[in-house]
Amino acid sequence: MAGRVLITGAGGFVGRTLVPALSAQGWDVREAARSRRPGAVVVGDIDGSTDWRAALEGIDAVVHLAARVHDGRRAAANDLDAFRRTNRDATLRLAEQAAAAGVRRFVFISSAKVNGEGREAAYTSEDAPAPQGAYAISKHEAERDLHKLASSAGLELVILRPPLVYGPGVGGNFRTLMRVVARGVPLPLASICNRRSLVGVENFSSAIALVLTHPDAPGRTWLVSDQHDLSTPQLIRAIATAAGKHARLFPFPPILLRTGATVIGRHRIYDQLAGSLTVDSAPLARDLGWRPPLTVARQLAAMFR
Repeated sequence: MAGRVLITGAGGFVGRTLVPALSAQGWDVREAARSRRPGAVVVGDIDGSTDWRAALEGIDAVVHLAARVHDGRRAAANDLDAFRRTNRDATLRLAEQAAAAGVRRFVFISSAKVNGEGREAAYTSEDAPAPQGAYAISKHEAERDLHKLASSAGLELVILRPPLVYGPGVGGNFRTLMRVVARGVPLPLASICNRRSLVGVENFSSAIALVLTHPDAPGRTWLVSDQHDLSTPQLIRAIATAAGKHARLFPFPPILLRTGATVIGRHRIYDQLAGSLTVDSAPLARDLGWRPPLTVARQLAAMFR
C-alpha cells in the first residue's frame, strides 16, 4: 500500500483520470467534494474558512486539484477577490490543516499561466513569475503562501505548473476546436507559425503520481508537458488524423486575422491560436526520471473513441 492520499477536485477533468491511476498504484484514495457523492468527504464550498479536518484524518499526502478556473458570467470573469478566496485562501487553509494533521507531502496543482501568457522562449521554473489575470495571480499568491508555510511547518511541498491539459472529456476552446476540425470546417490558419506546449491528462496524472513519492520532488516547482511542442497547424492536423478526417487548412495573412479578431472582440482567441507558449519540462526527466507514457497521437485518438 502506497499510503492514503486526499484528492480535492477529484470529480473534475483531471481528477477523473488521476483517482483510478493512483488506486491502480496501491494508493488508498479519499476524495473531498463540495456536495454529497458516494465515497467522498463533503467539505462544501471552499475558501479560507473551510474545515478540512475530517477529510485529512489519517492522510499521508494531498493532491490539491480543486480551483476556480473561470466563470461564464463576464462580470465575474476577472473578480480577483473571488479567485483569491478559492485558489489562494482555501489552498492555504487546506495546507495549514494538513500540516497540523501530520500530512507529509502536499502537491499543489498550479498553472503555467503563473509564468505568463506566452513568449517565444520556453518558460522555466527559474523565471520570475509574470501572472496576468485573476486566475494566474491567485495561483501565484497561493504558491507564495504555501512556500512560507512549508518552510515553517515542515511540509513537503511540490508545485506542478501544467500548460493546457487535454484528453477525453476536455471542455473549453480545445473541445470547440476538436468539433470544428472533425466537421471539416475550413480554417485560415495554415500561415500561423508558433509553438504551444500541451499535456495530456494521462501524462499529467503520471507526473502527479511520480512527485507524490519521489524523494527529490519536494521544495521545487516543476513545469510539465508532453515534451512535444506543436504549432497550431500541426495540432489541427493531428486532431484531424485522430478523428479520421483531413485537415482543411488554407493560408491567410496573420496580421489580417488579428485585425479581424480584434474588431469582433475575439483577440484573446486569436492570441491562443497564434501565440506561442512553451514550457521547459526537461528537469522532470533529468532530475526525477519522468517520461510521458503516451504520445500526443495516442492521447488525441483516445478523445475520439
